[in-house]
Amino acid sequence: MTEQARGLEKTLNEELGKVIYGGEAVIHALTIALIGRGHVLLEGAPGLGKTLLSKTFAEVFGGNFKRVQGTADLLPTDITGVHVFNSEQRRFEFQPGPLFADVVLADEINRAGPKTQSALLEAMEERQVTVDRETFPLPEDFLVIATQNPREFEGTYPLPESQLDRFMLSVPMTYPDRDAEARILERYGAPDDGARPVLATVSAAALASARVEAAAVHLAEDLTGYVLDLAAATRSNAHVNLGLSTRGAVALTRAARIEACLTGADYVTPDHVRNVAPWVIAHRLVLSTEAALDGIDAATVLGHVLDNVAVPR
Repeated sequence: MTEQARGLEKTLNEELGKVIYGGEAVIHALTIALIGRGHVLLEGAPGLGKTLLSKTFAEVFGGNFKRVQGTADLLPTDITGVHVFNSEQRRFEFQPGPLFADVVLADEINRAGPKTQSALLEAMEERQVTVDRETFPLPEDFLVIATQNPREFEGTYPLPESQLDRFMLSVPMTYPDRDAEARILERYGAPDDGARPVLATVSAAALASARVEAAAVHLAEDLTGYVLDLAAATRSNAHVNLGLSTRGAVALTRAARIEACLTGADYVTPDHVRNVAPWVIAHRLVLSTEAALDGIDAATVLGHVLDNVAVPR
């Protein structure tokens, strides 16, 4: 049974829904990432509520929240921390940076320079930071929510493959539908938008139980083969220079298990894999120059792969 995981998502939807309108799909993705101990890349135009969503998510999660604004002059030590000399103690003391939080919002991450982007690699993969040959552990449930506008190229540094591969999910944030946007205008359209609602928090026990439930979801050998076939198809596709990595295949398997758990199933089906595949695979594909010239994007390639790889019965 998967009551705990579904109850966790219900709580997140109810509490975040008091502040965020029309974001059910993104909240679902954040739930998968939270249970799966993964990181999320939100892609969308400015003004869609990415920062508000991240701050509110951290509040409901019950963790500390820190925000890092991506700029060209942002240094690695600005996010990891630095050793500062204590004149009274006559020794250097480590002053932790904003990475030492439960939920870190890396806003406009592609505006930060390559060195600063690289500083996130160790933190996202190993949940630790190394400064001056000394290693410091990050919080157990450390989660990065990064944002970028995929349509802006002036003054940006595209994320390298190694960085993109560390995001469990990449989720597009689109404009809300008319009804949701009308609620947003009604709620936030006045000069004084009123008192912020009191939000309930998710208990650590509920999160731990949800993770146990997701780990217990059965993954048949045929479904493991299906994930491997999808990975192989991306690697051999003529329009792809770099296909799904082994880390990406692990993320797809984990996300499919959690997807099954959140739908009330005790076992993974091909539909669960296909539901999460766009979030897990598309941002990991490095397309060929010819594909870009022909106007073929990662979503098109992934759609072709999903349509042509045999689905186990």
